[in-house]
Amino acid sequence: MTVEHGFELVGEEKIEEINTVARRYRHVKTGADLLSLSNDDENKVFGITFRTPPPDSTGIAHILEHSVLGGSQKYPLKEPFVQLVKGSLKTFLNAMTYPDRTVYPVASTNLQDFYNLVDVYLDAVLHPLITPHHLDQEGWHYELEDVDAPLKYKGVVFNEMKGAYSSPESVIGKYTQESLFPSAHPYGVDSGGDPLVIPELTYEEFKAFHDKYYHPSNGRFYFYGDDDPEERLRILDAYLQEFHAIDVSDTAVAELPLVDQPQRHVYPYAVDAEQEGEAANYYVKVNWLLPVIDDPKTDLSLSVLSHALSGTVGSPLRKALIDSNLGEDTLGGGFANYLRQPYFTSGMKGVTAENVDKVEALVIETLQKLATEGIARETLEASLNTMEFRLRESNTGSYPRGLIYLMGALDGWLHDGDPLESIRYEEPLAAVKEAFAADDGYFESIISKYILENEHRTTVILKPDTEMSKRLEEEEKSKLAKIKASLSTAELEAIIQNTAELKQLQETPDDPAELAKLPSLSLSDLEREIRTIPIEVTQEQGAEIVYHDLFTNGIVYLSVGMNMRVLPQELLPYVPLFSYALTEMGTESEDYVQLSQRIGRTTGGIRPSQMISDHYQNEQAVTWLSLRGKSTMDHTEDMLAIIRDVLLTVKLDNQERFRQMVLEEKAGEESGLIPGGHSVVLGRLRAAYSEAGWLNELMGGVSYLYFIRELVKQVEEDWPSVLEKLETIRRLLVNRHNMLCNITLDNENWAIFRPQLNEFLSSMPTAEVVHQNWERGDLPSHEGLTIPAQVSYVGKALNLFDFGYQPNASISVVSNYLSTGYLWENIRVKDGAYGAFCPCS
Repeated sequence: MTVEHGFELVGEEKIEEINTVARRYRHVKTGADLLSLSNDDENKVFGITFRTPPPDSTGIAHILEHSVLGGSQKYPLKEPFVQLVKGSLKTFLNAMTYPDRTVYPVASTNLQDFYNLVDVYLDAVLHPLITPHHLDQEGWHYELEDVDAPLKYKGVVFNEMKGAYSSPESVIGKYTQESLFPSAHPYGVDSGGDPLVIPELTYEEFKAFHDKYYHPSNGRFYFYGDDDPEERLRILDAYLQEFHAIDVSDTAVAELPLVDQPQRHVYPYAVDAEQEGEAANYYVKVNWLLPVIDDPKTDLSLSVLSHALSGTVGSPLRKALIDSNLGEDTLGGGFANYLRQPYFTSGMKGVTAENVDKVEALVIETLQKLATEGIARETLEASLNTMEFRLRESNTGSYPRGLIYLMGALDGWLHDGDPLESIRYEEPLAAVKEAFAADDGYFESIISKYILENEHRTTVILKPDTEMSKRLEEEEKSKLAKIKASLSTAELEAIIQNTAELKQLQETPDDPAELAKLPSLSLSDLEREIRTIPIEVTQEQGAEIVYHDLFTNGIVYLSVGMNMRVLPQELLPYVPLFSYALTEMGTESEDYVQLSQRIGRTTGGIRPSQMISDHYQNEQAVTWLSLRGKSTMDHTEDMLAIIRDVLLTVKLDNQERFRQMVLEEKAGEESGLIPGGHSVVLGRLRAAYSEAGWLNELMGGVSYLYFIRELVKQVEEDWPSVLEKLETIRRLLVNRHNMLCNITLDNENWAIFRPQLNEFLSSMPTAEVVHQNWERGDLPSHEGLTIPAQVSYVGKALNLFDFGYQPNASISVVSNYLSTGYLWENIRVKDGAYGAFCPCS
């Protein structure tokens, strides 16, 4: 056995799919598991994961996740995490609690910064301070200023989960999981914490949880990127060598045998008594628990099937639900595989009481029909192509690629499976394709086997309750009053003293000597050269062309933008729905199901996108409505043909289809109000100060929601007027002199694609471009909006330009300083709110 820096190499292989060398190590002394991925990606990622199955709904794992980042043996500061945020070049820095694991990932493109983050995180998880005051601040505590004051609950996680429990989408997700597992199972409780149960957590339990689960023997350690593979071993061994191996078999999550016993659960959720459409506010979700899936082929097949059933507007299960008019929008819809056992869900929101049973029946009946009569082969081909495109493209958006690979690896790795199965996709993809080609009923048989023949099914119903918010508030006050009345004078004095001690601790600055120990970057660690993106601006056929010569692995990224400045002001609120209509209402030659299938079979997706932004030299906003598409080089003509068809021949006259879209949009806007309360506040504030803010509010804020609610009636009562507006938007926007095309592709392939784009532009109509002047409406300078939530969202804004401000990058420094300094310390640390920030635009 060869041991290097305390680690034994268990296995090594080349992962061709991501051009990476993967090495599996075992730490000899502790048994810690290490996955080390080496490649040329400069965005380096490190992660520490522990199995943390919760014993109850006190939120113990969640509170511990917050607390370990609040000071450690090597860095005994109040908030080392926040100090890192202030000065790091990190591309990711956070921690996440799942129903069975807690993950601590960091990422940076700067090597020294990366090593700094790794060091602080290792010390945080293995040697945290976690004093009783950490539980007080991050979890919960009694707050009492003096003997005559009312007793209160305070704590960051306590307040965070109050917010989560105010969102029906969040609540039904929690109830869905818990309905499928008994309360004695880790998945049968809330790992995030139930606000009614969080105050039961004691410090002794809190400390013991860390001692048991935060041990290297229970850890999965992960490195990814272009850093030195040997240095990874040295860094880890320096921390792990002081530990000894322990038995962690009892941290594993056991498989739950399936039972033939369908169940139904009804729960109340809070709604505003004045909320419109109150009668149609039921949520219905039908759920199936599946057995453990260890076979990569089956796992991928379930993902393809999930997309085929519910992933697009033309998917048969989703379409059946929408066409039924039993609710306003679909809910859930698909296969979730992040737990030890996956589950499948489907349902609707915006359902009336008399339609609840009909939704449940329709979900089951539709699946039965699809299993018997089959899913259209075009739909399955489109979904299979979509999944393959995603796998090959490996586009992780704003997240570091290595972080996404870690999250995928953990789904099997956490349960002692192969962490590389989620990355090696070629073999299972080929197997799925082969099975599909050989058996016309392949995917239908999966519906039968894993869903219809499976009676481990639950139906979860959320019932609107207009008194719930008030009742919960009164019950909490009453409970605290009873607790206070039961306490002796000495006990009350102890709470008062603890409240004062906690506040003093929060207000006491860190010792400068200890603060100086925290690793930080020097100017010499920074790259002096600013990285630029290649850009070439030309004109083609009267349209502006912006081209970026970058390697894209043979994938064309195209955005066809249309300047919204040509639209009269009264048409602006219709733009979001018009943009959805382009790809969701069909064309003169195909209905929207066929169009969806065509997009899925030949491209990596075509989607509308709005871009509304302030201009740094102009008070007028930059406003573009774009169709964004991507395809491999062998399908570029297909992509351009689809975009041409939707722009020139979209069928806007389908009243029923458009009505469905309006209801879906209304449901989406309403369900986003509570979890996105901070965004609502920010949107209203920005609307008062800039045209871009006003436009975003008009086409996506509270004003837009009011408009959508009225539009529901307008579509039913005055459809010709609505249709005329939609047609006018198309006529004004679709004009090649009003277009901007943005292309990202390597130069060799650009030479092939450019003539195709030229031909596409020549097919677009031309007209004079007349820009409109829009008049911003006034919003109240002070306003309050009520929502049925247990938490509040508050904001304040001012216009720096009134004080002579000129755009300067230093504002980003000021914003970061306020967000991670004054606001964090006073609003989160002292007052226990979940978050505070200070964006500038």
